[in-house]
Amino acid sequence: QQAASVGGGGGGGGSSGEHKEKKKAEKQVLSYTIPTPLGEKKDVSGAMPAAYSPTYVEAAWYPWWEKQGLFKPEYGRKSVDEPNPKGTFMLCIPPPNVTGSLHLGHALTSAIQDSLVRWHRMQGKTVLWNPGCDHAGIATQVVVEKKLKREKGLSRHDIGREKFVEEVWKWKNEKGDRIYHQLRKSGSSYDWDRACFTMDEKLSRAVKESFVILHEEGLIYRSTRLVNWSCQLKSAISDIEVDKKELDGRTLLPVPGYSRKIEFGVLVSFAYPVEGSDEEIVVATTRVETMLGDTAVAVHPEDNRYQHLVGKNCVHPFCNRKLPVIADTFVDKEFGTGAVKITPAHDHNDYECGQRQGLPMVQMMNDEGLITDVCSQFAGMKRFDAREAVLDVLKEKGLFRGVKDHPMVVPICSRSKDIVEPLIKPQWYVNCVEMAKKAVDVVRSGELKLIPKFHERTWYSWLENCRDWCISRQLWWGHRIPAYFVTFADPSLPKGDPDDGKFWVSGRTKDEALEKAVKAFGVPKEKICLEQDEDVLDTWYSSALFPFSIFGWPEQTTDLKVFYPGSLLETGHDILFFWVARMVFFGQKLMGQLPFPEVYLHAMVRDAHGRKMSKSLGNVIDPLDVIYGMTLEALQKRLEGGNLDPKEVERAKAGLKADYPNGIPECGSDALRFALCAYTAQGRDINLDVKRVEGYRNFCNKIWNALKFSLNNLGPDYQPETSERLLGNESIIDRWILSRLTTAIESSNKGFAEYDFPLVTSAIFNFWLYELCDVYLECSKPVFYGSDEGAKNTSRNVLYTCLDTALRLISPFMPFLTEELYQRLPRRTPEAPPSICVSPYPQEFGLRDEKLDSQMKLVQEAVRTVRSLKQDYLSPKARPEVFLVCQTEVASDLSEFIDAITTLSQCSKVSILTSPALPPSGCAMATLGDACEVHLLVRGLVDPPKEVARLEEHLRKLQASLDKLVKKTQIEDYEEKVPIEVRDATLEKMRSTEAEMENVERALSGFKKLLEEDDSK
Repeated sequence: QQAASVGGGGGGGGSSGEHKEKKKAEKQVLSYTIPTPLGEKKDVSGAMPAAYSPTYVEAAWYPWWEKQGLFKPEYGRKSVDEPNPKGTFMLCIPPPNVTGSLHLGHALTSAIQDSLVRWHRMQGKTVLWNPGCDHAGIATQVVVEKKLKREKGLSRHDIGREKFVEEVWKWKNEKGDRIYHQLRKSGSSYDWDRACFTMDEKLSRAVKESFVILHEEGLIYRSTRLVNWSCQLKSAISDIEVDKKELDGRTLLPVPGYSRKIEFGVLVSFAYPVEGSDEEIVVATTRVETMLGDTAVAVHPEDNRYQHLVGKNCVHPFCNRKLPVIADTFVDKEFGTGAVKITPAHDHNDYECGQRQGLPMVQMMNDEGLITDVCSQFAGMKRFDAREAVLDVLKEKGLFRGVKDHPMVVPICSRSKDIVEPLIKPQWYVNCVEMAKKAVDVVRSGELKLIPKFHERTWYSWLENCRDWCISRQLWWGHRIPAYFVTFADPSLPKGDPDDGKFWVSGRTKDEALEKAVKAFGVPKEKICLEQDEDVLDTWYSSALFPFSIFGWPEQTTDLKVFYPGSLLETGHDILFFWVARMVFFGQKLMGQLPFPEVYLHAMVRDAHGRKMSKSLGNVIDPLDVIYGMTLEALQKRLEGGNLDPKEVERAKAGLKADYPNGIPECGSDALRFALCAYTAQGRDINLDVKRVEGYRNFCNKIWNALKFSLNNLGPDYQPETSERLLGNESIIDRWILSRLTTAIESSNKGFAEYDFPLVTSAIFNFWLYELCDVYLECSKPVFYGSDEGAKNTSRNVLYTCLDTALRLISPFMPFLTEELYQRLPRRTPEAPPSICVSPYPQEFGLRDEKLDSQMKLVQEAVRTVRSLKQDYLSPKARPEVFLVCQTEVASDLSEFIDAITTLSQCSKVSILTSPALPPSGCAMATLGDACEVHLLVRGLVDPPKEVARLEEHLRKLQASLDKLVKKTQIEDYEEKVPIEVRDATLEKMRSTEAEMENVERALSGFKKLLEEDDSK
């Protein structure tokens, strides 16, 4: 693509002769080059460039919007708490990770939210869209640790906690605003002055306050339980940070800290001897190393094979531990041998069984993934080295019974790529029982609406079985837990156990915690020692406070009073539990009311083939690549700097080449936003095809050309009426387009109110493309090129109303294009708003005419039929005469539209005949339902014998082509041997060829009838 500059004169920059020879489809990238200081208004005084270019259009507007304060709730009013009869709308961003880069999921979130925000703002409401960023504890710590190792060869432990936290803040201040930059480029209308970071002092204070309140009430407590543990991070992690990799059978996977790949997806069987007998019980496991921590063997109480062994013991082959044979109904007696090894300290199901049966918790692995001294011969081994060693010794002892492939799910830490281990750890928990019950109740009562409604089932499923929330993480970056362990400087006083909660106090400050300790233990200050917990809180904890912490809670600020509760929460359905439910928990508990009355949950973005976005597939696309365009080579080059192994890189490159053989064209932010919102009709998943985004870029070009044509015909001195009033002499086409505009307005407002974005995008797209451009502008050309000044003035008035209104209709989706064009339109009054962002969103005109709409549908069907006949029989430049033979009532309706039919069908003349009148001979004919016949006079415009010969030859070629395609599909094992994309392409060619053959046969039949007419004469 060749870049060209467009300055104040508006002409396109010169293209080389070589460029002119390229395909017409290739689009120029034009640049706006007029010197414009940051924040100053863009110069649009020159002529419009010849064609739409996103780079040109999207330049300079955003800094001006910001400088004008258009996105602030204070805009147009004295203060934020000034009463506004039109209402308030508040929405907070789902805070992206500070380490993050904008991906298509963010782009979808942003597009939906910004369209809603802009719609509400244009309705005159006091609107706040609050931006923010999450400190992303694990992700950020991993990034900075890698940076520290790479640049200085140091670990965080080498420099200590305080220095490491300083390094994280330094990184955050240097690199952490990248995603804000990307959101600006996408046109998102946030109030940036209110941007928040979850580690800011304001939000940190809310974290401490909430923790202390909940701890004092006993809702936050300390307990030793099984958690998801990353040995690489040496921290507990949440369920959402665990990727579940499904395996069909034996698979070798890379694991951090191991030079070789580790085997997974196999089921190892081995025997436990039964004490005092020659019997044995065979058990099976996918993690044979965990047998070092086995404390029992479980069987089903109704399994006759083992009833005589229940109550006896098995003998552990590597230590003196006895393993009781227990009966428990959780055992599936039909699976395997019907006997299960129980490792309560390293398996979630076994943990629950151990709790029920009172089994000991034997930890066979430590925080770093090394084997403990429970079985001395394996002590100190790395866990997966021990896997092989245990298997070898079992074989030596004659206890190995076999191995086979076994489908399984391997839990992988999304941050460290380590295999997640269930470990017993003392952690802090939130008791969620009562909060979860209230969250269920508000959805059942309708006080909180989940949209779409089908998400309610998931809500109930999670919250009616809600477990307590583990909120502590063994990290250095994050909100350090404001809890202190109490010890006494007096040996006569009791010592507490840090694993339980009896000797812990919480406090907003250390002094407050000390006062609590004095009161709780009745010991003087000077004898009390406090040590703050080293752990930090789960990142989701501070996110759960976000709807009110951003406004300064617990302080009763003006913003908190005005904007809490918010109006809506919009996010992806994948974090319904992790974020949405917990905001509801804390909003109700700490604020006494819901944080929002409605939750709109959008779909997840997948690629055009319906596959999950994955770096290894090469289908993860940065939205900025779609906005600005990207060559295939640059897309492939980016893969080389990641963590993929060479085979995955090559596979990903091949995937990119298949999907984007010519790279990604420059589509622009407006086209991407519109496409994403239009896609939301697909339900739970969005299969995003960049070609469709490019189609909406072409739609932008259509709008651009419509404005360019219209401005030329309005003229440089045109001054619109001060209101959207009719002049009284509007033509039938004028009245029709205003009726259609009214329908588009109704659908748009209805769609926004009901979160039905496809309804809005379809209504706007259809109005601009199929009604305004394809019909009204074409019908207005004879008026503008004619001599009737009164008709011209009326058409200009209607055209201006359509343009001004339709730009405002689409502005929430396409802010850049609509601002560029709005600024080029004259204003109705000098007091008109300075930007389309704050112009009123169109409301109903009251000009809907259903009868006229119905009549025009028939007109458009007649035009389509005429065009189809012309395509079959005549050259594109031919201007034949048309006869419409209709019933009396239909003829009366169509007679008012003769000029429109003539213009739109590009015919020399249209005549309407009432049945049973007949048209002249030599016509090609098609029916329009049972009410009208369309006759196209072709005699004299074509040579029938010549056309018959031409069409018969063309039909033979098409048949040969079709036969060849069919033969391809008849090869042996076609379905198995030929890739699906090739099969799909072949099927599409067959369908296309068959459709073309039908058209040719229809035309051939028509010409043969003409020959028969000539012969009969």
